[in-house]
Amino acid sequence: MSTYKEIHGVKVQSVASDKLTATEGDVWYNASTSKLKMYGSAGSWATAENVNTGRQDSGCGGITAEAALVTGGYTTANVGVTEVYDGTNWTEVGDLNSARQSLSGQHMGTSTSALVAGGYTTANVAIAESWNGTSWTEKGDLNTARRSQGGFGASNTASAICGGYSTAYLAITESFNGTSWTETGDLNTGGSSRSGAGTLTAGMAIAGFASPAVTVNMEFFDGSSWTEQANVNTGRSDVGASGGPAAQTSALCFGGSISPKGQTEAWDGTSWTESNDLNVVGAYAGGAGTGAASIAFTGSPIPARGVATEEWSFTASVETVAVD
Repeated sequence: MSTYKEIHGVKVQSVASDKLTATEGDVWYNASTSKLKMYGSAGSWATAENVNTGRQDSGCGGITAEAALVTGGYTTANVGVTEVYDGTNWTEVGDLNSARQSLSGQHMGTSTSALVAGGYTTANVAIAESWNGTSWTEKGDLNTARRSQGGFGASNTASAICGGYSTAYLAITESFNGTSWTETGDLNTGGSSRSGAGTLTAGMAIAGFASPAVTVNMEFFDGSSWTEQANVNTGRSDVGASGGPAAQTSALCFGGSISPKGQTEAWDGTSWTESNDLNVVGAYAGGAGTGAASIAFTGSPIPARGVATEEWSFTASVETVAVD
């Protein structure tokens, strides 16, 4: 049975030693040290190695921050350049067969097994390409050509895209099995410029643009249908994201078409909390990694197409709370 300590008329759980597991904001009284304690956490961005080709609106993949991929995007024209990150440096590898932009919401696969789909060349396209760690191969086309869609998945054989813009704003979701695309459940709130994170059966779609304005909407995908979750604090489109396989319990969204452009929010499985801003990276950025260890890269900072990479580290701590 739990015991409690009354402090200034408020009952706080009393424990013999500090909790080993807790959630953000938990408070307890340590009876051994006679101290009031609170569980807190903080994250911050630090500068890392630049990409070789500055760009915005590129596709990306990476379950961990030490093995990421960026491909395609826009400089002064559409590009197909692909680069992989090893935790220290970016290295240029094989180009996309179809150079394109409007891919920045896609986070599908890893540095050795990735996928891009749709986007914009001189028009919206349905082309999908699969990466095997060495080269890109064209696969089955999307059922609906589109640009600025969200994307998520753990590999080039198990991913999905959602929303985007065709001749109108879309709510349509399509899942990929390594060969072909199948339409599944629609988003509750359609729109473009959303960001995806997670896996085919545990994905998420974050923020975006739902005419006539940016949205704060966030939804979970279970492989067949979408469920609305707690909104982000600040609506935005063209946002970067990361989360890896556990994105539904721990994820980040950052940057976007917002002022200031570097705003970051952390997801703990229940709600979004505003955290420390990016230093340089802005809108149309890529992301890789988990909620605790991520990277953000490229994008559209002022005044040029982005080459910057920033690394996010997250630490949890138990703090002593002063009691007057």
